[in-house]
Amino acid sequence: QVYLVESGGGLVQAGGSLRLSCAASGRTFGASDMGWFRRAPGKEREFVAAINWNGLNAYYADSVKGRFTISRDDANTVSLQMNNLKPEDTAVYFCAADLHYMTRGANYWGQGTQVTVSS
Repeated sequence: QVYLVESGGGLVQAGGSLRLSCAASGRTFGASDMGWFRRAPGKEREFVAAINWNGLNAYYADSVKGRFTISRDDANTVSLQMNNLKPEDTAVYFCAADLHYMTRGANYWGQGTQVTVSS
């Protein structure tokens, strides 16, 4: 059984920072792309950031470029550093592995962690 477990969500004021982490277990993802998606209240899930299997290439949604940084700590761990957070970043954030064309979805998902940014 594959599990992706997110941590690091919480409540922060606008302009603040949070760091999300995701630990995968059940198989190795050393040859897989990993990333983060989010779902805001009343909206569909959207792509946030992705990193390729060797950690050398990262991709970001336009809305988070320059503020968020994705990193690959090892084959089964990925993190998302979020700086200068805005109220519109409020969402449930999902870790994902085995991505579909980097931004379109994934074969494996975490349960999600809530990020709330107050104005």
